[in-house]
Amino acid sequence: MDQDGMAKKRVLLVDDDKELLGVLSDRFVLEGFDVRVVDDGEKALDEARDFHPDVVLLDVMMPGVSGFDVLDILKHTPETVGARVIMLTALSQEKDRELARTSGADEYLVKSQVPIEDIVKIAQRVLEK
Repeated sequence: MDQDGMAKKRVLLVDDDKELLGVLSDRFVLEGFDVRVVDDGEKALDEARDFHPDVVLLDVMMPGVSGFDVLDILKHTPETVGARVIMLTALSQEKDRELARTSGADEYLVKSQVPIEDIVKIAQRVLEK
């Protein structure tokens, strides 16, 4: 619970870049989120089923299961179908953006184009939809 007695919003951060995970995790904790981090797609699916995140920040290029596959599974699994998903990736091609959109992503962010401090704001905005 936060200081107002409200349940904290849960965020699952999924990326194989451990440094980025640390920075994002710190930012989300500062903003009052309950945070879990995982570094591959398979762990993301297990954690999402157990943690029931409100929002998932999901990298595309990871070892094992790709972010696009994770997105598809999250959107078709009863325990996770309602989670908002923000793709956070280095891929900037329009075909990747379109695949994310048609697969159910709520937002598509290119890592090199979005300041870290804006990522939390975007997640908060997505949760208000």
